[in-house]
Amino acid sequence: MLRLISRAAAAAAALSKQRNDTVLTSTSILNHQFLYSTKTQTKSSKKKQDDNKKSSKSKSKSSDANSLSAAAAQADSADDLESVRARARRLAEDDRNPSLDVGPNHRPLFTKTTSLSLLTRKDACTYFKFSEDELNAMLTEGLPTGMLGEFKDSMRYALLVRQSFLDIRDNFRRIVDPSLQSTNGPKIRKQIVLDGPLCCGKSITLAMLVHWAREEGWLVLYVPRGREWTHGGYFYKNSQTGLWDTPLQAENVLKDFIKYNESHLRELPCQILDPIPLGEGAGVGLLKGVDSKEISEGSTLFDLVQMGINQIHASVGVVVRLRKELSLVKDIPVLIAIDQYNNWFTFSEYEEPVTIRSTRPVHARELAMVNAFRSMMHNDMMVGAFSHSTAVGKLRKDLPHVPVDARINLPRYSPDEAATVCHYYLRQRLVSREVFSEENWKKVYYLANGNGAEMRMLVPLMH
Repeated sequence: MLRLISRAAAAAAALSKQRNDTVLTSTSILNHQFLYSTKTQTKSSKKKQDDNKKSSKSKSKSSDANSLSAAAAQADSADDLESVRARARRLAEDDRNPSLDVGPNHRPLFTKTTSLSLLTRKDACTYFKFSEDELNAMLTEGLPTGMLGEFKDSMRYALLVRQSFLDIRDNFRRIVDPSLQSTNGPKIRKQIVLDGPLCCGKSITLAMLVHWAREEGWLVLYVPRGREWTHGGYFYKNSQTGLWDTPLQAENVLKDFIKYNESHLRELPCQILDPIPLGEGAGVGLLKGVDSKEISEGSTLFDLVQMGINQIHASVGVVVRLRKELSLVKDIPVLIAIDQYNNWFTFSEYEEPVTIRSTRPVHARELAMVNAFRSMMHNDMMVGAFSHSTAVGKLRKDLPHVPVDARINLPRYSPDEAATVCHYYLRQRLVSREVFSEENWKKVYYLANGNGAEMRMLVPLMH
């Protein structure tokens, strides 16, 4: 790929130089003809003609440059597409040869386990295979960016089984089944904040945890893009609560929540029958003469969520009420999983007018939805994952309304994990077998300092 890009760039540079020389030659000829033209031309006409020539020359150069760029990009795109297709064909042929599925020290590269629930410590440092349909069905809210990048580059729906994921999964498993707890075992945590360096797998770990919990039949509220709760859409000050409503975000959260959980929600009754306060609708203002909506007896959580989806004025109130209702569910385990959780501890993009010429930034805690879900000072199971790709600045260690011991630092790849990852990329033809060696993959590992995304980028550059 790099050679193709270099050849294309060299060809483009040579062609550009040739065309520029042509433009310069034509301009010289025109100037020569102009100097020996009739003497009846005035100085003003000479200046006008010079200006026209300069404009023509500039347009010609710009047109040539744009044409070259477009041609190079088109050729590059065609070469890339053909290369991807050829690689896909070779990978399809490789799938018929199980002898290629070998990791470091001749260990199996893929686990034979078919469920995240059945994974054990023996499966650590192997790859777990998913299917596209399964992922779309289990994670209806969408996949994290890091997971999509891994699938795209490796051309396979598979993820590394890490010991850190198994530890977090078993932590919540012991909460639901106290018989698994032991006096000498690790401390049980109902609230966890996943932290760690950039690209250490926080979002992927959270998504895998959501997948596992739903496999187990749990009710899971999964927010893969917590930043969207503090950015974009309409925002209004609610006079009843003193907080800021974001009705479009509330409607989207409810739509995402109902996609996978509809069957559970239809069976769970509403336990709080107080009226839902109404706010402003997105771009339509307040309802006249109505400030709340009643909840009838016998309503289910499905009916509650549908109310917020069907009536935009109630959407924020329904999301806030839903948080309270989730705390009261006892029939099945409930997990709240928030990605990009760190965005809820800094300022939103919204601003409140103070004077004609000044505004003040609105903090995330002043948003009604964030205010309802941000706190971890409760007895519910909740996981929040920090996302350094949405850089909000360095946060203090003791976060408000978060238990002191809630934060877990996920490590980057260990040498054993990196060995498996590089052998997996070799299996997926991201690098050729001629240049792959233990020395080379270790160079990649130490150069990237265990950063997963950087290792995936550097592996194809082995030589």
